[in-house]
Amino acid sequence: MFLSGNVSPLNSDSNPVQHGCHLMLMSKARTTSLLALAGFGLATAGAAWYGARYSRNGNRDSWYRELEKPSFTPPDKAFPVIWTSLYALIAWSGWRVWSAAPSRQRDAALRLWISQLAANAQWSKLFFGQRRPTLALADVLALEGSIISYITAARRVDRAASNAFIPYAAWVAFAAALNAEILRLNPQEI
Repeated sequence: MFLSGNVSPLNSDSNPVQHGCHLMLMSKARTTSLLALAGFGLATAGAAWYGARYSRNGNRDSWYRELEKPSFTPPDKAFPVIWTSLYALIAWSGWRVWSAAPSRQRDAALRLWISQLAANAQWSKLFFGQRRPTLALADVLALEGSIISYITAARRVDRAASNAFIPYAAWVAFAAALNAEILRLNPQEI
């Protein structure tokens, strides 16, 4: 109907100048939103970079490779693929919540988003960098708690943002089980 020429993009009562201003405001809002998405992406990438500094091969070659590991330990090649996907979901979810109308619920969810990101970044430092799997286990359990709290808080603001964290919660629960089992198999590391 619009493309056929039967309906004008401006109704007969609208002012072209007002319409142009409206389009400029929409364009500014879209630009702000895209910049915010980039900001959430950069924050998430920063946390990923911080953790990756400690989990690169130099820190993993001797100590980690010598640890007894459970049979359900994924191959090393799986971790970058999984984490890249999860980090994309983490950034997108935070941006979705941020994009919602301002409210106390939104602010609470964003605080939880920040706390889970900080706990996430710390785990690799504790486990690989400092070689303290007991502290890393405490961190990953706190991380899981933050993730579950975020899912609950985000659900009040944006269901899609909340759902985007479900694979992350599942992976971190698996990581906690893996961390706990490594501790059990390597009592000398406690």
